[in-house]
Amino acid sequence: MELIGAARVHELLAYDGLIEALRQAHLGGMPTMSDRHIYQQPHPDGRPDILILLPAWQANDGILAKVVTSFPRNRELHERPTVNSLYIFMNGETGAPEAIFDGEAVIFRKTSADSALGCSLLARKDARTLLMVGAGGLAPYLVRAHCSVRHIERVLVWNRTHAAGERLAAALSAEGYPAESVADLDAALGEADIVSSATMAESPIIKGRLLKPGAHLDLVGSFTPQMRESDDDVLQRASIFVDHEQTTKRSGDFLDPYARGVITPADVKGDLFALCQGTVAGRRAEDEITMMKNGGGSHIDYFVSRYLVERLRKAKVGAPREMIAV
Repeated sequence: MELIGAARVHELLAYDGLIEALRQAHLGGMPTMSDRHIYQQPHPDGRPDILILLPAWQANDGILAKVVTSFPRNRELHERPTVNSLYIFMNGETGAPEAIFDGEAVIFRKTSADSALGCSLLARKDARTLLMVGAGGLAPYLVRAHCSVRHIERVLVWNRTHAAGERLAAALSAEGYPAESVADLDAALGEADIVSSATMAESPIIKGRLLKPGAHLDLVGSFTPQMRESDDDVLQRASIFVDHEQTTKRSGDFLDPYARGVITPADVKGDLFALCQGTVAGRRAEDEITMMKNGGGSHIDYFVSRYLVERLRKAKVGAPREMIAV
């Protein structure tokens, strides 16, 4: 069994190969068994500690167990990351563990590639301005992934704490991306051809009335029923897509509007399986606003982990046997 550290994971999951692997995986179906379990431990400050378990099992092919924790006070109390995770991939015929992957590296790569796949299918081909809403650990990966599928000439970065947005823009600029920090989110929404939002917002910050005609919106936050990034105008103006139908059952971006009758499940035009297989149309007009909700899910974790194992087997070498920090 190999212990695969972060550097090796990033090396193996370069976006060109990873996004194409996800596209090919969506030409098939879901793993035979996949699920998601979220447990929360309440805290007096209103920020619960969270444990997420995501298993996926494809008979005779592979078994994945993903474990994620989110402890929001880690940085201030322990100087540790808020989110910690690991992936365990097991042989589908024997059940024996084959590899343990650094979870943070896989999450950053697979989440950003999931969004980029949606972007490649829905955003205008001539999209040039990308707005990144949020400056957390995932944000630079979302920028890199989107830039790998569209010729982006301008990257705008907005964050609630402006200093964090400035730091991210500076870091991206140092990598060669045309990035700049912006203070006015509303104004930036009106300029962006692509908007990628990855925040912990519990009330809408993306205003649909401000989106420019032809924009594509990638929503990554709102992974619990209590969280929401987009307002009702987004849902009423945009053609709505999701990475998988399960996403609509656990995100506040859908559950709240469903409950109030703003939209219904019938308003969701399709998922990545349908888009990749061509059973639903993506963008229909240049001025159409498209939205994809990236909800992740254990099937994406499985597809990416399976691809990682295949890359390792083809290389016929294991990653450095370094311990994974958890």
